[in-house]
Amino acid sequence: MFKNVIAPIQAWLLSQKRCVGCGKELADAKRGKAKGGEEKITCFCGRIYIHDTKTDKYRRALLEEV
Repeated sequence: MFKNVIAPIQAWLLSQKRCVGCGKELADAKRGKAKGGEEKITCFCGRIYIHDTKTDKYRRALLEEV
């Protein structure tokens, strides 16, 4: 039930290109290389995201990608 409340808020934050933990802009975070046409983004709070440069969308990184 708790996940049903939090998931839409996290999706909205990611669509605004902000971290779901601290709310900071992901454009200001540390960037690194990932597979294919993707970038690995590490936020100041430690959360890791994958940025698809072709579609310009962010998502949380999977355990295999960390």
